[in-house]
Amino acid sequence: MDLLLKNKVVVVTGAAGIKGSIGETLLQTLSLEGAIPVIVCRSSRGYDYEKKLQQRGIDSIFVKTDLTKTGQIKSAVNTIIEKYGKIDVLINNIGVNDGVGLDSSVSDFKNSLQLNLVSFFTMTKYCLPYIIASRGNILNIGSKVSLTGQGGTSGYAASKGGVLGLTREWAVDLIKENIRVNAIIISESWTPAYENWIKSINNGEEKLKSILRKIPLEKRMTSPKEIADTCLFIISEKSSHTTGQFIVVDGGYIHLDRSLLTE
Repeated sequence: MDLLLKNKVVVVTGAAGIKGSIGETLLQTLSLEGAIPVIVCRSSRGYDYEKKLQQRGIDSIFVKTDLTKTGQIKSAVNTIIEKYGKIDVLINNIGVNDGVGLDSSVSDFKNSLQLNLVSFFTMTKYCLPYIIASRGNILNIGSKVSLTGQGGTSGYAASKGGVLGLTREWAVDLIKENIRVNAIIISESWTPAYENWIKSINNGEEKLKSILRKIPLEKRMTSPKEIADTCLFIISEKSSHTTGQFIVVDGGYIHLDRSLLTE
């Protein structure tokens, strides 16, 4: 299916994650559809991703940006506009489950919100005039933690809850501009960060097996590619009448009847 994303400038925050991360997978999937992925991230891996995309003939750029800094975000958007003259889609993908819980400092909690929530608002604020001009759309990447809780991660949970609130709020605000705003909710996805976490805990393999048994559809995790494919459909004109929605890509992990898990 042609998603009609060719030459669309798609800004992806947090896109210079480890190879195989959701952000990096988004870059590759966008490029295969002929879109122009713009990498906005603080990791210098972005330079390598930019180089490899350009070697394939894709006019992608990396804008090194600390997404906790308002001035750097504003500068990044200016750089994008100087290069392309437009922004068609913003994917707010940045997210770090940083373990800032009730035993953390107030300062740590505020820092978690700054990265995981305030950056969404700031990026959207500065990209919005160009998204309106291009009649584009916005996609926020959310987490099951906002719906289920997790324990020990107040900052991330509060941020991701806020992301869902902003998704609905912006969908209402931007109806008059015919701008769509949606969110993807991710549960258990086998990313490099997830693999590193499993390796870091006691009895990690048993923990992993326990998690997999709780995923109703096929007893497996969602792949980053499955998440990226859903993201591309939602930002495309094939999803032109979808706004204000939380699309859950999780093999039924959150919502399906727990009786399905009886072995």
